[in-house]
Amino acid sequence: MSWAESSSELLAKLISQLCTEDLLQPVDGRLELGSATYTFSSSRGAFGSYRVVPGSVRRTASGILGNDESEVATDPVQFLVDAAGVLGLSGSTVAGYVAELSSTLAADVRMASTAVGNEELLGLHHTQLEGHLTGHPLLVANKGRLGFSAEDSLRYTPEARTPLRLVWLAVRRGLAEFRGTPDLSEHSVVGRELGPAALEEFRSRLVDPDSYVWLPCHPWQLDHVVRTQWARELATGEIVVLGEGPDEYLPTQSIRTMVNVSQPLRYQVKLPLKILNTSVYRGIPEHCTLAAPMVTQWLRGLWYRDEVFARLGTELLGEVASVTVRHPQLSVAPGIPYQWTETLGCIWRDPLEPRLQPGETAWPLAAVLHRDAAGEPLVAALIARSGADPTDWLGALLATLLRPLLHLMHHYGITVNPHGENLAIICGPEGLPARLVVKDLVDDINISTDPVEARGPEPDSYARVLPRKPWHILRQYLVDALLLVLQPEFVMCGVGA
Repeated sequence: MSWAESSSELLAKLISQLCTEDLLQPVDGRLELGSATYTFSSSRGAFGSYRVVPGSVRRTASGILGNDESEVATDPVQFLVDAAGVLGLSGSTVAGYVAELSSTLAADVRMASTAVGNEELLGLHHTQLEGHLTGHPLLVANKGRLGFSAEDSLRYTPEARTPLRLVWLAVRRGLAEFRGTPDLSEHSVVGRELGPAALEEFRSRLVDPDSYVWLPCHPWQLDHVVRTQWARELATGEIVVLGEGPDEYLPTQSIRTMVNVSQPLRYQVKLPLKILNTSVYRGIPEHCTLAAPMVTQWLRGLWYRDEVFARLGTELLGEVASVTVRHPQLSVAPGIPYQWTETLGCIWRDPLEPRLQPGETAWPLAAVLHRDAAGEPLVAALIARSGADPTDWLGALLATLLRPLLHLMHHYGITVNPHGENLAIICGPEGLPARLVVKDLVDDINISTDPVEARGPEPDSYARVLPRKPWHILRQYLVDALLLVLQPEFVMCGVGA
């Protein structure tokens, strides 16, 4: 796919989403934006969504001779500039979003140039498949990643499909704090992640190894943030760079979460990256690192004694251990922007691999939205491989998704954020969706404002970590993150209506 084709698709997506959100109101496929008028062909999907046809957009504006000139439009940046007045956007907002759009487009072009067919995708392990998925179907600038250079994007993004090694740091106790579920000690986690040889080598680099808390760090974060923002602590020995760990990792779709490909039974690890992606800096807040093991242990208590979850075989990937590192000045100063206080820390998460039974395969939920190099939906290839009727396969997928999510919400008053990165599907040996995997808990768990007897006391009754939401907001999570995304895609694929 050429740059023009990728640009045309991104423009169609931008117009689709602005119209779906009712930020722009087209009349018969026509948008009057002051200095320019845009026309396009579109269809309407579920929940009032728009789907603009790529290549159908035209822009009409006054020519140099004063006459109106109409031409095919493919540039999302030009459209954003034209629409800024109607949208009420400031110049700084336009400039920032243009940077995110341009970065996303560059990534889309790179992905298109390396896209492969469905047959090859079907043979990939779920950790490898992550690097072929094209990103959130509704968020337009889904690969903004401001802060990454062009070379960084070729090295550290999921679509780079390049394994990397994490760098381990030792941080003085008092500056850093380890927390884990009751069955895990700090030494057991570090020992499990490093192995005996690396553990002994790193210990030899410290006079008093146990006076430090150890944690992994993304190599980009070390170079761009730790060596500058934490320069004093490095100079005084409060932070010591121990060296690269022994294992290789691949980034998932969220970029900052790494999956161990050398030792798949070891933990996944979530690390802060001071890059702006989907309009948010991707650090890890202190309240998340501190609360992750506590929230995991509480959810496990509900999960493992619940007969419905047991019968459905729903898997919970807990965030079992963490390290919090507080900046000695910025963490206590008032009014500091969050991107300066969320620069060091980590969360270790259960791996998926040990949860798979013989003959089972897994893939991220986002895979059902993917189209291959020929534009064919991956979901159609998954169905064909199973040999099942498309309606039966879709029914199995929806049952796998909705039964545990609805039970969690209605019985316990708890929702996760069930988008394509946070859920994975386990298929049985016959290829039918059979079990659900839920992950990314502490950042995306919400509970009902009303107390629910089955839920019992929350783990944060005094120091609030979990957001409390009214029931209609909890239900909206399922609609926005799951149904709104999946339904039009299945219709487009001809799988269901």
